[in-house]
Amino acid sequence: MSETKATRAAYGEALVKLGHENDKIVVLDADLANATMTMTFAKEFPNRHFDVGIAEANMVDMAAGMSRMGLIPFCSTFAVFAGRSYDQIRNGVCYPHFNVKLAFTHAGLSVGEDGGSHQAIEDIALMRVLPGMTVICPCDANETYQAVKAAAEIKGPVYLRLARLATPVMDPMPFTVGKGNVLADGSDAVIFTCGLMVSECLKAAELLKEKGMSPAIVNLHTIKPIDAELVRTYAAKCKRVYTVEEHSVIGGLGDAVADVLLSGGVACSFKKIGVQDVFGQSGKAMDVLAEYGLTGPQIAQTIAG
Repeated sequence: MSETKATRAAYGEALVKLGHENDKIVVLDADLANATMTMTFAKEFPNRHFDVGIAEANMVDMAAGMSRMGLIPFCSTFAVFAGRSYDQIRNGVCYPHFNVKLAFTHAGLSVGEDGGSHQAIEDIALMRVLPGMTVICPCDANETYQAVKAAAEIKGPVYLRLARLATPVMDPMPFTVGKGNVLADGSDAVIFTCGLMVSECLKAAELLKEKGMSPAIVNLHTIKPIDAELVRTYAAKCKRVYTVEEHSVIGGLGDAVADVLLSGGVACSFKKIGVQDVFGQSGKAMDVLAEYGLTGPQIAQTIAG
């Protein structure tokens, strides 16, 4: 895992590749093409890229109309701006179940210096609650490409959560929407995680092994629909369940896993590790993650007690 790349960069590359394969793919951006990395698609396909300016609500409505013309629109902006277009996402895309993809970047605390006003810690909750919305949070560049490809094939709304911070690129893994990946098997604790936290949880697992523990690491890249069978299987096997996310512990991955455990009646202990109902703050990305206990060593310490 020596190479690092931001998932937003992998998103831009994936769009170009898929654009050559499918002329129905179009991209819309809200004055942030350089930051969301859709400028690579704009250079390659200038007639299929639409910069709407700082008008996120209009962007989503335009995408809804394009989807009715048989196109496959990808909308891009910062994740924190999902709120600006939420009415349009709800009523203009999800209510009629239109084929619109929302690929929002700069999610989570790792936006760093942009501070709490721009660190989206509620976006998964907002998207997960919408009927018919698929929610995917890829962990690295390879998984991002597979997620973008899968999103283009899904008939209906999809939310892709992408990041600014460059993180380790792992070996390619199988990718099926709604199916998690077991990255490390274990017997006495299981960590369900997604996105940038996958690499940090793998670091935590190595530290826990040094303490004599046997943790399992499960990458739940699809938060909705969640892999309920895998969650129940590993919760029953390991008995101690942890979720780790770069998101509020309210409404995100942790709550999705909790819903599965509650409905399945699995006997286990359960703890959510994430942002504890507070806003973020400005600082270097890794310093901000450390402030909220989301680095590998801190995750290991929390689990080891």
